[in-house]
Amino acid sequence: MPDAGFAAWRARVEAALDGVLPSTNVASQRLHAAMRHGVLNGGKRMRPLLAYAAGNAFGATDEALDAAATAVELIHCYSLIHDDLPAMDDDALRRGQPTVHVAFDEATAILAGDALQSLAFEVLAEAPLPAERRVAMLAELARASGAGGMCGGQALDIDATGKAKRGQSHFSVEQSHQATHPDRKHDSDPVSLADLERLHALKTGALLRAAVRLGAIAAGASAADRIALDRYADALGLAFQIRDDLLDIEGDAATLGKTAGKDIEQGKVTFPALLGIEASRARLAELAAVMDAALEQLPADTTALTALGRKVIERDR
Repeated sequence: MPDAGFAAWRARVEAALDGVLPSTNVASQRLHAAMRHGVLNGGKRMRPLLAYAAGNAFGATDEALDAAATAVELIHCYSLIHDDLPAMDDDALRRGQPTVHVAFDEATAILAGDALQSLAFEVLAEAPLPAERRVAMLAELARASGAGGMCGGQALDIDATGKAKRGQSHFSVEQSHQATHPDRKHDSDPVSLADLERLHALKTGALLRAAVRLGAIAAGASAADRIALDRYADALGLAFQIRDDLLDIEGDAATLGKTAGKDIEQGKVTFPALLGIEASRARLAELAAVMDAALEQLPADTTALTALGRKVIERDR
């Protein structure tokens, strides 16, 4: 798909986001300004693009997909605001500008994230789609952003990082479940590739997969087609994180729009740290093949989805 098509979708979701965000001319102005600061700041808009691409592949119009694209980006932006907080990643730069808690204050940043999360579900609830599709989309986004998805993955990441900072080198994702699953065997092995992939399937992959699913649901794609889309989205989500980890090492703040080298500084377990840089690149190539194979099974024009998969693997920010 030509880049002009992606640019048109980006412009479309930018306008939609601007339209649903509250005005700074009405109370509470500071909160509203913080919400707009955290959203209207030139992000890649990968999740909206995936929603449009998946929905268009199965015949949905852009108008029918606007709510899905807008809602998933609102959730993503809320997560970034909270990720940057001092209690989380404690970052001062996001998308080339001060993070929300730096530009405003910590309390306002927390409230801005909370409000964006609520707004996402409001947008989906009011989508111009049949009620059964709206309900399915609401459930999908809730699952992907909650304890069984993005928030759960972030909790695992915090646990892993905290243990690394305290010199506890034998962390496994499974250990974080011991309190709620006391019958599970204690695992003292170092973090494995399977552990790390499982962590990021929740933290990063769940919302990317949800973006694809939301587009497919809005378009009325069949259950069989959605299975193939899930395989594509799962590979894309993992590829996105591996590329992110590589960029944290190889990129610079001016290009990335965020602080480079934070993973090493914070003692995070990353794919390059676990596999090495060359093996991480080889894994990206494997995931590209998985995405291509999944899309070949679909009776639809998947040109845009293929191009987005390539963009994820080749991006420089």
